[in-house]
Amino acid sequence: MSGAERSSRPIARVGVVAKSGLRKAAGTLVELSAWLESRGLTGVFENETAALAGLGDRVATCSRDEMPGRADMVLVLGGDGTLLGMGDRIAQAGTDIPLLGVNFGGLGFITEITLSELFPALDAAIDGSAKLDQRRMLHAVVRRGGAIAADRVALNDVALTRGENSPIIDLSVSVGSQFVAAFKADGLIVASPTGSTAYNLAAGGPIVHPVVDALVITPIAPHTLTNRPIIIPATSDVRIQPVFDCDADRVNVAFDGQNGMELVCDDVVSVAAAERPLQLFRATSRSYFTVLREKLKWSER
Repeated sequence: MSGAERSSRPIARVGVVAKSGLRKAAGTLVELSAWLESRGLTGVFENETAALAGLGDRVATCSRDEMPGRADMVLVLGGDGTLLGMGDRIAQAGTDIPLLGVNFGGLGFITEITLSELFPALDAAIDGSAKLDQRRMLHAVVRRGGAIAADRVALNDVALTRGENSPIIDLSVSVGSQFVAAFKADGLIVASPTGSTAYNLAAGGPIVHPVVDALVITPIAPHTLTNRPIIIPATSDVRIQPVFDCDADRVNVAFDGQNGMELVCDDVVSVAAAERPLQLFRATSRSYFTVLREKLKWSER
């Protein structure tokens, strides 16, 4: 995965997506609409986002699913969850339009740009002076018998977890043609470097710098203390088959913590690096390590 590079694409249509129900963003959205119009740019507002600000028929609108085909870049106001949802839609649509994430409170590892930096960051994105991070994404396929039950793309992680009332599950894991281990655990996470600071970190996995071309396999609350996280090459194909009582137990798989599904007996989940990276505008005012210090309070505890 390459590091940051400057954006060279012309931007005429700016997609705008806010976290659902984020009423405190209304004033910013109205200001944003006027700012875009004053520069001769078209703002394409997601339907709920336009309604939040009472913009109604005054702006172009579309659904979140339609957004990847309607904009040259997408501005996300909210938190990491909102950005993940939009990033996954961009990947599923097979486009590579860049995202600019602005944090509206909360932790926000990916939406690292603050509200006070919104307009300078947007200006830099539009005039081509902003830098773009190429973030590795994950391609997950759930195979059921001879058919594909799910085909998803995720930026952070693919996580298998046991149902609420189910016991510890057995997970048979292979990388390529090589058997890795049979994990007894509450679940298993396959994370990208970007996702290493999300569920993976909470489960005791390592932090991996976003430009490192790797994947992380992390068991969730493993029954055996020697079952530890492992970092593997991004060229690897991870194959996970849960073994459980088909009649009594429940095993779920989630993609970026969203759009999850329940697995059935003999389902196999395969995870590999996606063909396209997600293009993410980065904050010019701070480095990745500064973000880690600010978010994790390193050296302060």
